[in-house]
Amino acid sequence: MLESSYLTAVRDSYDTVAAAYAERVPKPSELDPLSRGMLAAFAETVRRSAPRPVADLGCGPGQVTAHLAGLGVPAFGVDLSAGMVGLARRAYPHLRFVRSSMTALGLGDGVLGGILAWYSTHHTPPAELPSLFTEFHRTLAPGGHLLWGCHIGDEHRRPAQGYGHPVSYEWHLLPVERVAELLERAGLVVAARLVQEPEGRLTRPHACLMARKA
Repeated sequence: MLESSYLTAVRDSYDTVAAAYAERVPKPSELDPLSRGMLAAFAETVRRSAPRPVADLGCGPGQVTAHLAGLGVPAFGVDLSAGMVGLARRAYPHLRFVRSSMTALGLGDGVLGGILAWYSTHHTPPAELPSLFTEFHRTLAPGGHLLWGCHIGDEHRRPAQGYGHPVSYEWHLLPVERVAELLERAGLVVAARLVQEPEGRLTRPHACLMARKA
């Protein structure tokens, strides 16, 4: 199957910026208190469920995957970029990291106890989100939870540079209400939402949604 052009752009761009990204992106311990709280709430929620693996989709260099593991979650990371997966494996050799697209995970139905999509869906064109969220629903076990976090807005950007390097990916920011609607249409019940306005280190609005598979 041919890879979609946007996936090729994302993969190639993050292969290019992997090292710079790992150096510049805040570690989980450096996040704002509300974001850390959402990650902690997600970890506690999936720990209370059946002991199934939890996928960190778009895991990058693995920092958040390791953070979840430190909170007692049986987490593994998935990323499209071989450069990112290589960094994650070297930094956290005790954890599992897989190079794959989140659009086609190659996992069985209902095998995951949880999915974390932490700032990893904003390069996906809006027209592709229904099929992406359907894949999330397919791989989650009944009662499994999703934590989605991302910048929000109503904007389409084509940056020429990212993390000090040329990039070819695009940004697609959506209102949180639209994302919640798409999750619900995919069969996921949104149980909680957090919206944060720009303040301090937060330069643009962002949101978190916690959803579960009925």
